[in-house]
Amino acid sequence: MTVLVNLIVTLGMLYVVPVGLRLVDPAGLRRTARLWPLAALPGALCLWLPRGTTATALAALYALATLALAARAAARLRGAPRTSPGSLPRLAPPEVAVLTALAAPSVAGTALVAERAGYRLFGFELDILALTVPHFHFAGFTAALVAGLVCRAAPGRPGARWAAYSVPAGTLLVLLGYFVDDWAELLGAVVLTAGMWAVALTTWRDLRPAARDRTTGALLATSAAVLVATMLLALWWAAGEATGIVHPTLTWMAATHGLGNALGFALCSLLAWRRLTGEPGRPAPAPAAARPVLR
Repeated sequence: MTVLVNLIVTLGMLYVVPVGLRLVDPAGLRRTARLWPLAALPGALCLWLPRGTTATALAALYALATLALAARAAARLRGAPRTSPGSLPRLAPPEVAVLTALAAPSVAGTALVAERAGYRLFGFELDILALTVPHFHFAGFTAALVAGLVCRAAPGRPGARWAAYSVPAGTLLVLLGYFVDDWAELLGAVVLTAGMWAVALTTWRDLRPAARDRTTGALLATSAAVLVATMLLALWWAAGEATGIVHPTLTWMAATHGLGNALGFALCSLLAWRRLTGEPGRPAPAPAAARPVLR
């Protein structure tokens, strides 16, 4: 399981996050996205070293980068419009999702430092800390980002708005479930699954048919179909942990749910959205409704 998880995390650090940042804000986060692989390299390297001082120091360098990204989320939140001075910010659904995406890697970075140091942070087993790292790169960063993109592309769909709210909420509930109990984590899994299935439905029904070329359509279709299966596995595992029914092992989940989400959902989604947004060297941009930029 360790090798597979490390490969998944390496993909998330070196490719998924910088590509996602370009989709969040191509202008404002261009420099961050360009430099991110350099910041992520120590984090990726530490995965393959034995636990100890060197691995912990490299993990800490990556954690600092994730905390800086979370600070960008805080800055966006402070700059959000308000109805009156001192009131709560007014956030559109896509912005809720993108703020979650920017903050999520910091959870992964913190868990990575503790795991590489062999320290049971908050009493969690090291295996759980290790799995927290890919979870908050993919279920945290990528899932929230894609939910926001889908909501911006299909603003008239109630399911898309639901996804932009429920994916961040489900991610937060899963995190809180770590500290409460398995039933709270199950609730988070239910909310997160509902949000991800709404992403899949909107992608399949609205975005896939509007794709200008077969490759983009196939990538969107794959990401939607994979979500149905991988999130069903997540529900099964969470229900098993809470009720004691037979459920997959963590190793089996990494090989199915984890790998499926990393390659089938996250990678395919980001490749599709890069094509939809018409980055240099990519196909021409899709119609305006399918060219979201989260600012």
